[in-house]
Amino acid sequence: MTTREEIHRRRTFAIVSHPDAGKTTLTEKLLLFGGAIHIAGAVKSNKISRTATSDWMEIEKQRGISVATSVMAFDYDGYKVNILDTPGHQDFAEDTFRTLTAVDSVIIVIDAAKGVEAQTRRLMEVCRMRKTPVIVFVNKMDREGKEPFDLLDEIEAELKINVRPLSWPIDIGQHFKGVYNLYAQKLDLYMPSKQTVTKSIEIKDINSPELEQHIDARQAEKLRADIELINGVYSDLYIDNYLSGDVAPVFFGSALNNFGVRELLDCFVHIAPSPRPVQALERLIEPEDSHFSGFVFKIHANMDPNHRSCIAFVKICSGRFERNANYRHVRFDKMMRFSSPTAFMAQKKEVVDEAFAGDIVGLPDTGNFKIGDSLTEGETIHFKGLPSFSPEMFKYIENADPMKAKQLVKGIDQLMDEGVAQIFVNSFNGRKIIGTVGQLQFEVIQYRLLNEYGAQCRWEPIGLHKACWIESDDVAVLENFRRRKSQYMARDREGREVFLADSAYVLTMAQHDFPAISFHFTSEF
Repeated sequence: MTTREEIHRRRTFAIVSHPDAGKTTLTEKLLLFGGAIHIAGAVKSNKISRTATSDWMEIEKQRGISVATSVMAFDYDGYKVNILDTPGHQDFAEDTFRTLTAVDSVIIVIDAAKGVEAQTRRLMEVCRMRKTPVIVFVNKMDREGKEPFDLLDEIEAELKINVRPLSWPIDIGQHFKGVYNLYAQKLDLYMPSKQTVTKSIEIKDINSPELEQHIDARQAEKLRADIELINGVYSDLYIDNYLSGDVAPVFFGSALNNFGVRELLDCFVHIAPSPRPVQALERLIEPEDSHFSGFVFKIHANMDPNHRSCIAFVKICSGRFERNANYRHVRFDKMMRFSSPTAFMAQKKEVVDEAFAGDIVGLPDTGNFKIGDSLTEGETIHFKGLPSFSPEMFKYIENADPMKAKQLVKGIDQLMDEGVAQIFVNSFNGRKIIGTVGQLQFEVIQYRLLNEYGAQCRWEPIGLHKACWIESDDVAVLENFRRRKSQYMARDREGREVFLADSAYVLTMAQHDFPAISFHFTSEF
């Protein structure tokens, strides 16, 4: 197969949603249909010993939530599918936002009972900003929920995108009988089963009396009326409108019971985009460029707890990546070669000899990489749009076990490399401050330091409102600001100056009193 054909068969996408909408469960079932796993695991599981493939970290198994993006790849129907399962919890939104820079399309999962929730709206804003194509999967149709037409209206209003249903539910809740697949013109009958796959019946003509052989007359009549209304109200799906991010195809189903997932996957691989061009500072990078280029969008420490190793996740933007070839690390301006690049199935990984634009590869990292770093065959390319957001929660971090000081330093370093949180060193007293966007991140850091590094940390409260990066061309003004705000000045890991405002009023006054200073609330890594 030529490089061009390999690139065109790639489908790289993220699954996003509000917590508990069923995102990780859907990922599990997509893996099941793709033949990547044989038994689907449970996200929340008391009796089943098997947990979800993508939730492999110990804290994820205990909490039943995703706290880090997982990458999984499998072949399906001639396509190479790369799934990125993202955290839904808002405390880990930064990981999800960065992941969205590495995908070509998105599947949004919505709970049929709860409809569109806050985190879904925020994630959709990022997709809209990047013009990322979106497919909506309405989950949990086997439970009592909102009427399908009401859900469609809500999706259009809340997510500010036109919709086109490509499957339609037959009843809901305890009367749920299945879906009619408008895309493939098939009737899929619902048989609740968490481990097996349901069969579908081809019915090209919805008005055929054959429909009544599978569902009762009342449901058949309502289905015909609904589909007539859909065809009258919603315009036909034009693939270009979907690819430009203007229209979202909608599917209905129950991920937990394997229902509606295959219909979603079959349609997705055919209409979703192959790898798309990526805008760098220097130029637009086309996937079919003959030269390799890629960027690091995520770093994960301790994927294998037996080896204290970090893995840098690299999104390949163009060309072909080869094992043991020499590539240029643009920030260091030095050549590097990688003897064991890996492909992922969540925590499990295998060495790969080659990968193509659209793929995600893992490179062993001994401290060489930061989020946003570029790798090329020699060209100077800088990829942008991987922001670090201004933290809003702060605590001093102290060593609770003096015998494990080295382990604590290493653990903090590696976890900060991941972008889980940010560390600042107070210029006034030299103490280390951890800044996060959510309370749960403090618990995750403490848990992982203890369980992955054998280090114990202690948190101490600090009353701060927000961190912002400052810069100015006027050296005298900067020096005056440092002197007046000496107790609240700090440095980040890159040595950049940060002002730690202790209240919204203090921050507003600082901006007013020092107009020559720029206050930044996001930092490009």
